[in-house]
This record gives sequence, structure tokens and C-alpha cells, in this order.
Amino acid sequence: MSAQESEPSTFGLVTGLGMGAGVFYYRALVSAHRARGLSPRLVMVHADVRRVMAHAAARERKLLATYLAGLLRQLAEGGARIATIPAFSPQVCAQELAELTPLPLVSLLDVIVAEVERRKLRRIAIFGARVTVETRLFGRLESVEVVDPNAGEIELIGDTYARIVEEEGASQEDFEKLRKLAHTLIDREGLDSILFAGTDLSLVFNPENADFSHLDGARVHIDAIMRELARDSE
Repeated sequence: MSAQESEPSTFGLVTGLGMGAGVFYYRALVSAHRARGLSPRLVMVHADVRRVMAHAAARERKLLATYLAGLLRQLAEGGARIATIPAFSPQVCAQELAELTPLPLVSLLDVIVAEVERRKLRRIAIFGARVTVETRLFGRLESVEVVDPNAGEIELIGDTYARIVEEEGASQEDFEKLRKLAHTLIDREGLDSILFAGTDLSLVFNPENADFSHLDGARVHIDAIMRELARDSE
């Protein structure tokens, strides 16, 4: 195989939907490429996070899908062959976006659903933005029982996550509150796992400090992106 043939496909990344998450994805993708002896070929476009979150909160799916499709079109014009939107709240319009996107997408939701099934999880709770928690990952988790935290716990999760996104970082207090709640939910509800369905949770938890059963949606997504790029480059 020649050097040219082994080069990865150009990948498009919609950033700005939580600056910390965008940085995490960039670093993780670069590290994953280097681990495979590859030089990454990435193009990025910056989204207006307030606009996206407002559309998502109001369930304005068509408006959100149209806006995101425009960003994906910019990535396609920049040479991207595959792309992703590394955030959960925009997935509220996944069905509408599928009809408009100019690029094949590595779906965050599809990847997580597949991983839940692979791990044979039966009973979970979700950490992430309020819309993600309240819609139970937008109704996509049909093969597993999703346990809702109580109203106060949902408020804690949603408010903490919103602050992490806004401040582009997490405090020790944020970590301790979410860690304590994770242990509480697992013990009280008999959960198999906590699903991290918020990319900015990568600023809070990592494989070393998350001392409870969890499925990290962002990290699983990175692995899936690399598999898709490898297939596209064959």
C-alpha cells in the first residue's frame, strides 16, 4: 500500500457546541490517528451553541436541522468526506437532518445504541443536558430500561452540565456532586451503568476517576469514527 493510499479520509467536525467538547474531540482524534501512524486530515466549522441549544430546547427540529445542514455543507466544500456533530442536544433533529445532510455522518446516537446492546446493559440512567435526560436519549434506547432520576436530581444534572458547557470546564465540586449522584443512583435503582450522554462530561470524568460502572458516549464515538475512517480509506 502506498503512502497516498494509506492516508485517512478528510473528516469534518462541527465544533462550538461546548468548547471543551470540541477540544476533547480534536485531541482524541489526533491521538487516535497518531497511534495508528497516521497524520489526521480534519476540517472544522464553528456552530453557534446558543442558537443550537435554543432550537433543541424548543424542539424546533426543522429549523435546527436546516442550520446544521448548512454547517455540514461548509465542511463538504472544505473537502470533508465524512463528518459528525459531537454533541447530544442537536441529536433531537437526527431524523430531519438525515434528509438534508450533504455528508455521511458517524451518528453519535447509533454508536451508543450499538454499544449498549453489545454490553447487554439492562438498566441505566443518563447524565447530560436536560433535553437529553428528559427525552431518554431522544427515545433511542429501546432495548434497555432507562431509569429517570427524581426531579431534583434531574435539575442538578442539567444545571451542572449547563454550567460546565458555559464555563468550558468543571470544578472539583461539579465532579464530587455528579460522582456522588452516580453512586446513589446505581445503589438505589440497581443500575448496570450510568450513560455519559454529554460530550462535555469528558471535562469531568475519565477512565481513571470514574469509579463506578459507566458508558462514556464520547469516547465510544471516537472509536467508531476511527473505524469508519479506516473503512472509507480502504
